[in-house]
Amino acid sequence: MKDFFVVVIAVMIFIIIFQIAKASEYVSVLKGEEKSRKQNNKINGFMLITFLVLGLIGAWYCNHLYYGKTLFPQGSASVEGEEIDTMLYVTITITGIIFVITQVLLFWFAFKYQEKDNRKAFYFPHNTKLELIWTTIPAIVLTVLVVFGLKHWFLITGDAPKDAVVVEITGHQFSWDMRYPGKDSVLGKIDYRKYNQPSGNSLAVDFEDPASWDDIHVAANMYLPVGRPAKFVIHAQDVIHDVGLPHFRLKMDAVPGIPTTLWFTPKYTTEEMKVRTGNPNFVYEISCDQMCGQGHYSMRGTITVVSEAEYKKWLSEQKPEYFTLFKDKDPDANKATSDTTKTTTVAANMSAAH
Repeated sequence: MKDFFVVVIAVMIFIIIFQIAKASEYVSVLKGEEKSRKQNNKINGFMLITFLVLGLIGAWYCNHLYYGKTLFPQGSASVEGEEIDTMLYVTITITGIIFVITQVLLFWFAFKYQEKDNRKAFYFPHNTKLELIWTTIPAIVLTVLVVFGLKHWFLITGDAPKDAVVVEITGHQFSWDMRYPGKDSVLGKIDYRKYNQPSGNSLAVDFEDPASWDDIHVAANMYLPVGRPAKFVIHAQDVIHDVGLPHFRLKMDAVPGIPTTLWFTPKYTTEEMKVRTGNPNFVYEISCDQMCGQGHYSMRGTITVVSEAEYKKWLSEQKPEYFTLFKDKDPDANKATSDTTKTTTVAANMSAAH
């Protein structure tokens, strides 16, 4: 019923606007075309100035009202993101100043130089010098901005420092999965033909590669150490996703069949960000910044940034996925079975002796 009323109201508004337009046409015919045009010019000129003033006030008010709710006041949570923030501020400042100047001139000229009986239009078809100025200067400014953008892009997508933590992150509808290399610091190979072979091998890891035997599979929540570079190796299993890291000011497409990478250095632990933001429930978010299907809105992961000692402790507590899928290869499980067998044998012997 609610939707029906919305449609009815929309149709009524359209009809009212249409009738007003028709009435204006009839009034123009009665008044005379020239007189009506001059009156409309005055009305339009006044409305343009009003729109300019109200628009600038509205832009300022929205910024005043909502700036504190954006991520800018928190600052970048990564070292590399600080430079990206600076680049954004410079870009916004330059384009903002140009926007205000051009819009003020546009609306003011439309008001000031409207049609009048004692004014004749000045024919000004060409000025080479003026055209060179307004073409060359914007081209130079935009080129400089693009060069700075490429500099940061090549930095975060280039070679990560040698001591970087390597994490593979894989997107699929509609969640993220992470894989860490084990003590050998090498991720095992992936082969899409190995998907769910054996059952549960959701990342299609090739367990015939010995490098995969100590790899650790984690779902949804990633752990990273603060102050140490982290390199992401990014995959997608179905459609194009996008690893969005808003607090770190980074993002990178996840493309099926084409691994992508980026790296950054976390500046603050999760606990420190809770204090900085005043939000006791703060978490670093991994969002999907590419529309990927009906459940796109729910595709969310988290990152917990901790101290180096806490990270090493957490890592040591994780069991390699190989031992989870191949329980007979797990030395801890075999040891437990062996201890149980020994205990049972001893108990049986003691019972027989009695």
